[in-house]
Amino acid sequence: MRFSTCLAAIALAALPVSAHAHDDRKDDAAEAPVPPPVMSVTRHKGVFGGQSIAYTATTGETYLKDKDGKPLAAIFATSYVKDGGDKGRPVTFLYNGGPGSGSVWLHMGAFGPKRVVLPRDAGDDGAPPYPVVDNPESLLDVTDIVFIDPVGTGFAHAIGKKDPKDYWGVSADAKSIAEFIRIWLNENGRWSSPKYIGGESYGTTRSVALINELEGQYNDVSINGIILISTILDFAATAETQGNEMPYILNLPSMAATAWYHRKIANPPATVAEMAAQARAFAIGPYAAALLKGNALGVQERASVRAELARLTGLSERFVDNADLRVSPGRFYKELLRDRGLTIGRLDTRYTGVDYDRAGEEPDNDPSFYGIDAAYTAAINAYLRDDLKLKMDRQYVTIGSVGPWDWKLADQNGRGGQVYVNVAPYLGKALRENSGLKVFVGQGWYDFATPFFGAEYAMSRTGFDPSRIRYHYYDAGHMMYVRPDDLRKLSADVRAFIRAR
Repeated sequence: MRFSTCLAAIALAALPVSAHAHDDRKDDAAEAPVPPPVMSVTRHKGVFGGQSIAYTATTGETYLKDKDGKPLAAIFATSYVKDGGDKGRPVTFLYNGGPGSGSVWLHMGAFGPKRVVLPRDAGDDGAPPYPVVDNPESLLDVTDIVFIDPVGTGFAHAIGKKDPKDYWGVSADAKSIAEFIRIWLNENGRWSSPKYIGGESYGTTRSVALINELEGQYNDVSINGIILISTILDFAATAETQGNEMPYILNLPSMAATAWYHRKIANPPATVAEMAAQARAFAIGPYAAALLKGNALGVQERASVRAELARLTGLSERFVDNADLRVSPGRFYKELLRDRGLTIGRLDTRYTGVDYDRAGEEPDNDPSFYGIDAAYTAAINAYLRDDLKLKMDRQYVTIGSVGPWDWKLADQNGRGGQVYVNVAPYLGKALRENSGLKVFVGQGWYDFATPFFGAEYAMSRTGFDPSRIRYHYYDAGHMMYVRPDDLRKLSADVRAFIRAR
């Protein structure tokens, strides 16, 4: 039957079709009307931060249009607005990262009115069902919240003949989110409200590029605060390319914290914070000096650095020596617990996995991602379609392909097509030009995707006002809210940040 069907398809394809018929089809496609945005509005009640809140949930598409009003793309968003019409109440715009990730993680894991319950902390989420429960840690007691999915993520998409790649780049993405925010403020009458923007992972990059779009021109949208969760701003400093010594320096404190957690440190300090402090001091001092000396490093100095590096990483001196004092994260994930037959996660090194075998340099996969992804995918689809009554025939993209991503900043020139991707200067400029702006930085000790020392480094450069940057640390990894105690701490910390304006 399959063979016959294929023959029929080939025969149909071979039939002559006039050029006029082709033109008709093109014209029909070009003139096909764009349907209205898909939208659902529902009303709810919940208890958040100890307060009973009645709120309206609006979930659906917002069209971005050209100068003639033609829809080009649909941004998908879910807004939670407290009933009562208080225009002086803060509003917070949140998104995740990737690039290519929908806002499902912050939405269903941290700050939405409902959250998914994982069966265990730092373990595989297994098979369904995955309970979706009330989330008392949602921030709805202090701020209205808008969760945003950029083009190519969630239900967001380009319309008609518009190429979605036009939105896939640091600057282009930020421009599209800035446009959405302006539309949302117009439609909801919230221009005078205190405003916060925030994201996780690449979402922190987006936040800083976004504030440049919102405040870097004459028709400003002024921001009260930026919420950076698992921060990555300076990609050059963390690029694992031969000859770049910075990643080894910036990753070392995360290696030490991880070795401490898995009890691979001899005579360990009492807390992970103390372990991190020891590693920071060594990384920025003797270790940085040794790496920068390269082949000029003396024998005695090398031996001293090798011994301390082995102690802080929990690896053998022989392994550290074979790596020429430069242990890459991938090798670290595989080597640290090789004697136990386990690998560790990248997003959260508390997670462990079992590879096909114990040989090899790097793990087969990241146990801290496959340990949670099924639960979040099921949760967002069930919640939007069932609780929020969204009628959508598209597939929700939790993490999708949005490549090739244009990493070149719109106001940045490179040499030979290469650019130094660092959005941190945008943040320094925003702090200098907006005296009311404050920055929240939340970092997990066990995160290798966006190491905490890398965040500290990026925001300690010239041009930053450290008095308006607040760092908070959590006993988990990239998505620290998967650990219940850290969800409560993160919620309390962000709530306090918003209240302190």
